[in-house]
Amino acid sequence: MKKRIPIIIAVLVVMAGAAGAWAWLTSGRESTDDAQVEAHVTPIAARIGGTVLAAPVADNQTVEAGTVLVQIDTRDFELAIERARAELADAEAAAVAAQANVPIVSTTAKGGVSTARGSVAQAHAGIAEAEQAVLAARSRLATAQARSREAEANASKAAKDVERLKPLLTKDEISQQQYDAAVAAANGARASVESATAQEREAEADIQAAQSRVNQAEATREQAAAQLQTAETGPQQVAVTKARAAAAEARVMQLRAAVKQAELNLEYATVRAPVRGVVSRKTVEPGQVIQPGQPLMTVVALDQVWIVANFKETQLEHMHAGQRVTVEVDAFDSREFTGKVDSIAAATGARFSLLPPENATGNFVKVVQRVPVKIVLDQGQDAQRVLRPGMSVTPTVHTN
Repeated sequence: MKKRIPIIIAVLVVMAGAAGAWAWLTSGRESTDDAQVEAHVTPIAARIGGTVLAAPVADNQTVEAGTVLVQIDTRDFELAIERARAELADAEAAAVAAQANVPIVSTTAKGGVSTARGSVAQAHAGIAEAEQAVLAARSRLATAQARSREAEANASKAAKDVERLKPLLTKDEISQQQYDAAVAAANGARASVESATAQEREAEADIQAAQSRVNQAEATREQAAAQLQTAETGPQQVAVTKARAAAAEARVMQLRAAVKQAELNLEYATVRAPVRGVVSRKTVEPGQVIQPGQPLMTVVALDQVWIVANFKETQLEHMHAGQRVTVEVDAFDSREFTGKVDSIAAATGARFSLLPPENATGNFVKVVQRVPVKIVLDQGQDAQRVLRPGMSVTPTVHTN
């Protein structure tokens, strides 16, 4: 037993030394195996629908930015451009005509008001002149009627004189000359009656003609007043014409946008790689009819990869951006990559899950949370681009 005591003491000393060495070596370091490689994964989708003419890339093929990935039949889009350009040309011609019509309507409206006012004034003058003619005709009628009454009285007196002289002529109490003079006077009186009657009818005709002129002048005045009222709406007509011109110009702008959209659709018929990367998950083949938004493939950019390590919250006390990191990749046991801490996430991974935990109700079990930490590799660490998104790694952050 006494011989074993030195051996036991030696073993304990060796164990204590190993524990001390391990504690010294691991102090100031934080490591986790909950980490993986990340990269920019760009889904490629169709922005337009159509028939695929060619898909000249294959899965896992490296492509440069701008490489044609899918070619869609462009004939429908070329026809759409021609139709849009024709509609635009028609709209531009209509806009030019509408714009040219604005000064014409403005000038016409101003001249129409002046002309209509002159017509109204002329109609008033015509009415006054016709009314004066009516008054003059009525005056002539009154004179003719007075003369007619006078002539009828004279004719009646002359006829009675002839009747009285006729017996006297038979008895030779008067001469034949006196009797003939009485007959001539009677005939002259009847002629005067006929003349006065004719003048009376002429005056009545003049009254009717003058009244007709009055009526015509009043109709002309009403028409001129209506034209004036229409002409006074000139500002509204000008405003309407300007609004039509503005609408035509807006139509032109709308069709210009339609032409640009048609040209964009023609460009979208050629699907190009947005970045340099490796084609993955290709799901499109020539002859296939695709729809807008349909996924076609994925391009993974391997030029820039990084590590996302989910450290426990208890490991973050001394961790900050800029600290040195060594990374062991499960796929390459003999190779170690170096990098640095880029940033620490603003929340735990659980907070970004589809159903975040809610600990306000029910029984509560405390679980140590993990916080994503982004680690970027040093330049030239992955020149051969051997790291792939999703690979498992073990990063170690040197916090001292």
